[in-house]
Amino acid sequence: MAKTLYDKVFDLHAVRELGDGQYQLFVGLHLVHEATSPQAFSMLRERGLKVAYPERNIATADHVIPTDTVLRPYTDELGEAMLSELERNTGAFGLRFLSPDRGEHGIVHVVGPERGLTQPGMTIVCGDSHTTTHGAFGAVALGIGTSQVRDVLATQTVVVNRLKVRRVQIDGALGAGVTAKDVILYVIHRLGVMGGVGYAYEFAGEVVDRMSMDERMTLCNMAVEGGARCGYVNPDETTFAALRGRPNAPAGADWDRAVAWWRSVASDPDAPYDDVVRLDGAAIPPMVTWGINPGQAVPVDGAVPSDRDADEETAASLRDAYAYMDVEPGQPVGGLRIDVAFLGSCTNGRVSDFLQVAEALERTGLRVAPGVRALAVPGSNAVREELVSRGVDAILERAGFEFRFSGCSMCLAMNPDKLVGRELCASSSNRNFKGRQGSPTGRTMIMSPLAVAAAAVRGGIADPRSVFGTPAAPAAPAVSVVPVVPASRPAPAE
Repeated sequence: MAKTLYDKVFDLHAVRELGDGQYQLFVGLHLVHEATSPQAFSMLRERGLKVAYPERNIATADHVIPTDTVLRPYTDELGEAMLSELERNTGAFGLRFLSPDRGEHGIVHVVGPERGLTQPGMTIVCGDSHTTTHGAFGAVALGIGTSQVRDVLATQTVVVNRLKVRRVQIDGALGAGVTAKDVILYVIHRLGVMGGVGYAYEFAGEVVDRMSMDERMTLCNMAVEGGARCGYVNPDETTFAALRGRPNAPAGADWDRAVAWWRSVASDPDAPYDDVVRLDGAAIPPMVTWGINPGQAVPVDGAVPSDRDADEETAASLRDAYAYMDVEPGQPVGGLRIDVAFLGSCTNGRVSDFLQVAEALERTGLRVAPGVRALAVPGSNAVREELVSRGVDAILERAGFEFRFSGCSMCLAMNPDKLVGRELCASSSNRNFKGRQGSPTGRTMIMSPLAVAAAAVRGGIADPRSVFGTPAAPAAPAVSVVPVVPASRPAPAE
């Protein structure tokens, strides 16, 4: 019987059916960070348990580490304490730790793919909702809670419900200046922030086929913002090219066997879907959020929508957003003044994101507008080192951006990078919830890196197509480069 990738991977990893639609699923890779693991490790100690498969659990630090320095101890006492706890726990339980002190660290959803840990056909979990990112490689990747982090550490399994599968097919061609970030904001706008509840999203079609791995990761990263439990893209030649030669990826004859198997887990041509949504890529404009959830988005040259014809629940949400964001129905989003511009996050903190911005800034000679605080934060130390080697740091700094060390930075703001008061931020991150960027009254507008740069130089929301003109041909690799280390699988903790 023909199957989707989701069903193939699920069936291969199902340990047993538990009843009521729940299954115990074996986890191929568990990614651990400092924000959701301390309590899980404490629960193991309380029960006298060990980690079942230490080699399948890889840790890094990202949420709390500062981006203005790499010197320890950090001035932020909470951040230093959480990092020290992660170092203690990984050492005690025998997990490999990608240490900031050795320059191995980065946002968990950036370092996994760049080190070849993320591979097609895997089940991947992490105590972070944006684990959906790894689905770009043809994996079933799920965000989990702290108690589930404990369960995975102790048993290498997780209890989940089986999902339905929706194929989101995007055909045609994107217009100039339209990016993967615009595509996923458009999808969420069309289907709603709750539209994917109970579903896995399979992203497909001509637009997706042409995307680089970086772009596919952006797409899958925000599937969760549309309510989907996971999002994925079927593995293809782009996937294999991105994995070849990476640390932890198969090599030699193992590589050929792996590729053959990876091809086999892709959805069958006649696979049945629970739902199919078809979108026209040519109809997708540069998008920007105006409200307090990722579905409250409009074209960058559009206006704040009216609540006049909305149902009662939607109208109440719109009115709440009007008040919080200090906007009015019918008001154009273009020209809204910003205080902060943020480039980075697990959504758009990869090499190609910064190269695109650097090309536009260098070509036009534009600089950050007076009064705008602009931060450029690479998604990993490896990304940062590559950008420096290419001279991107100098381009961004000449244009007025602060080029920082890697970390989550001003996405969740569990670190010193925060909005102040009612500041409005043009952000390449993934959530615009109230207070998301560190200030209880701070405001966030999500957009592509190119649109963030356009807002930074104009001092307000602007169409990147009119600010920068026609972009040059991409100069970026498919995925950022990480020096290959002689290891076929994760090394044991040192």
